Amino acid sequence: MIDRAGLAEFLRSRRHALQPQDVGLPRGVRRRTAGLRREEVAALCHMSIDYYARLERERGPRPSAQMIASIAQGLHLGLDERDHLFRLAGHQPPPRGALSEHVSPGLLRILDRLTDTPAEVVTELGETLRQTPLGVALLGDTTGYTGPARSLGYRWFTDPGTRSLYRAEDHAFLSRLYASHLRAVVTLRGPQSPAAHLADLALARSEELRRLWETHEVGLRPHEVKHLVHPEVGALELHCQTLLDPQQSHLLLVYTAVPGTESYEKLQLLSVIGAPALV
Repeated sequence: MIDRAGLAEFLRSRRHALQPQDVGLPRGVRRRTAGLRREEVAALCHMSIDYYARLERERGPRPSAQMIASIAQGLHLGLDERDHLFRLAGHQPPPRGALSEHVSPGLLRILDRLTDTPAEVVTELGETLRQTPLGVALLGDTTGYTGPARSLGYRWFTDPGTRSLYRAEDHAFLSRLYASHLRAVVTLRGPQSPAAHLADLALARSEELRRLWETHEVGLRPHEVKHLVHPEVGALELHCQTLLDPQQSHLLLVYTAVPGTESYEKLQLLSVIGAPALV
C-alpha cells in the first residue's frame, strides 16, 4: 500500500536538499527559495506541476511505477533512495545492475554540466538513457526508440539508415565491433539474459551479423577518433572519452573536437542550429 504521508515528506525533503546548480539549472541572482521549486522538479520529472504538487500534499491517485522512476531520476536519487521511494509508493523496486535504467546521481551531475558538449549515457547494449542538447544535435534524439531498436547495435544490423551518420569506409569495422561487443555481453550475462534475446532477434534479421557471429571475434575496441557524417555540417572528426559506472554498467560518452580544427567549428555551429531530423 502507498504511504502517502511518508511519500510526501520524502519528496519535500529531497526537493529542499537540491540546489539548482545540482541539476544543471541556473540559480538566479534574486533567488530566495530553499532548494528547488515544485515547478522545477515537475519539469525535471517530465510531469505537470499540479500532479507533482498533489503528491507532496498527500493527494491524487497512486503514481505508477513508471512515474516513480521518472521522479527518482529527476530528483537525482541514489539507488537506496530510489528503492525507498518505490516502496513508499507501494511498488517493488526495479532491479539493480546491468538491467537498471536508473542513471546514478554522479553521472547525472557530470552530464548536467556538459551543456556545451555532445554527451550521452548509454547501457552496455547501446541503449541511450540521457543526452545533452548538443548530443541530440549531433546524434539525433536516440532516447525515443522502443523495443530492441533501443540498442544501437541492433539498429546497425537491422536499419540501414543508422549507418548514414558514419563514413562508409568505417562500416565494415563497426559491424565487427558491434558483433564482437554483443557476443561479449551475451557471454557475460548468460543465455537467458536480455542481451541473449537481443542477439537472437538481430541474428534472425541480419545475414551480415550471422556471418560475423560465426567468427567468434571478441575483444575489439572502438577507435579513439570517430568519423561522423552529419546531415547539416558534414564530416566531423571527434574524440570519444568514456566514463564507466561499474555498479550500473552505464557508460557516459563525451564527444570533443580539437580546438581550432574544422570539426571544432562545426560543433559550435551545431550548438546554434540544433538537432536535425535524424530519426
